[in-house]
Parts: sequence; structure tokens; C-alpha cells
Amino acid sequence: MSDTCTQWGDIPVLIDIPARPLALVILAHGAGLGMDSPFMGEMATALAAAGLHVVRFEFPYMARRRRGEGKPPPNRMPVLVESWSAMIAAARERTALPIYLAGKSMGGRAASEWLAVHAGAGVAGGIAYGYPFHPPAKPDALRTAHLVGLQKPLLILQGTRDPFGKPQEVTDYDLGVHTNVVWLDSGDHDYKPLKKSGRTQSQLIAEAASASTTFVQTTSR
Repeated sequence: MSDTCTQWGDIPVLIDIPARPLALVILAHGAGLGMDSPFMGEMATALAAAGLHVVRFEFPYMARRRRGEGKPPPNRMPVLVESWSAMIAAARERTALPIYLAGKSMGGRAASEWLAVHAGAGVAGGIAYGYPFHPPAKPDALRTAHLVGLQKPLLILQGTRDPFGKPQEVTDYDLGVHTNVVWLDSGDHDYKPLKKSGRTQSQLIAEAASASTTFVQTTSR
């Protein structure tokens, strides 16, 4: 299940494959770090251990950074959504497994935007690892309007200490009928818990991976 670097067409990807995959999960990174960050690597390994075929990729701005073209900011949402379309098309050429769109923070938000724009056509659902409901300290700048109209299921796995959306805030949001939020106790935006909790980041990542597999098993039928 160790990751393998390869190409899907002209798109560099990292792949983790279990012996008997239940579904294909395309996994996008967050705003600051790429597909090979420690969080992304550990999450992909945990997902593969839980029975999911994981393919990681990078958005255009991150690919430019990797090529040494400075440090451009994240692409605007239409470009991120278009990147998802390219990955989904590549996936459909390579697998008959159910396809899920997943991402950390911004990557998860972009996945949910794709589901909204395209009504989830051809994919089974989405998973967000730490959804950026709003910027930290800006609770009124919500990024949830598109979730209300989703036609496919979306699972959000959120740390209870996440400054992008805590339980006392999120419970009041209208997220529509297809979005479900599962809380990871004591986790922050990167699933790092307080020391006094007695838990570790690896435990929360494993918990998120297990919840992802349960979600796939109940929605891919």
C-alpha cells in the first residue's frame, strides 16, 4: 500500500492501492501544502489501510510552485473546479470503482463546489477533511451556500477545535439534506489534539479514515 508516483496523462499523481479496494478516492491538498505533505501522506496511507484506492494530485498553482515558478497564490475556485473535472475524467478512463472526491480544507471545499456545479454527475459523493466553513475569526464569511443544493452525499470530518468551524457554530448552519458532519474530539484543522486529551494526530487521522470507509460502504450501493 506504499505510495507510487506516476502520471495520469499529463497530471502527476501519487497512488496508494489496497489489495481489494472498495472505491477510488481522489484526494486534493489544502491551500498551503502539496500532495506530499505529512498530513496528506498519512491520510492516504490510512485510507488505503481502510480499503480505499487513493489518488493524490495538485492544483495548477501548487504544480507551478513544485516546478520552481515562485510561490503563486491558490487558484480561484473556477480553476480549482476545472482541475477536479480533469481528474474525474482521468479516473473514469482507469477504473470501474465508485469515485469519491475528497480533500483537505480548500481541496475539500473545491470538491464540494464541483459536486454543486455538476450535480455530482458520475461520482458517488465527497469527503472533506477539515472543511473551511469560514476564515478564522471571520464567522460571518460563510462558505456554505452551495452545500444546500447538493444532490450527492458529502461527509465532513471536522476537529472540534477547528478555527474554520467549531461545533457551536456549525450546528446553526443550513447545510442541506446531503451533508453530514462527524466531529473528531479535540482535533484542530490538522487533526492535532490537545495533549491533555490523551489522543494523537495519527489516531484522529485513522478515525477519519475509518469513518470514510463506512461512508463509502453506505453510499456506493
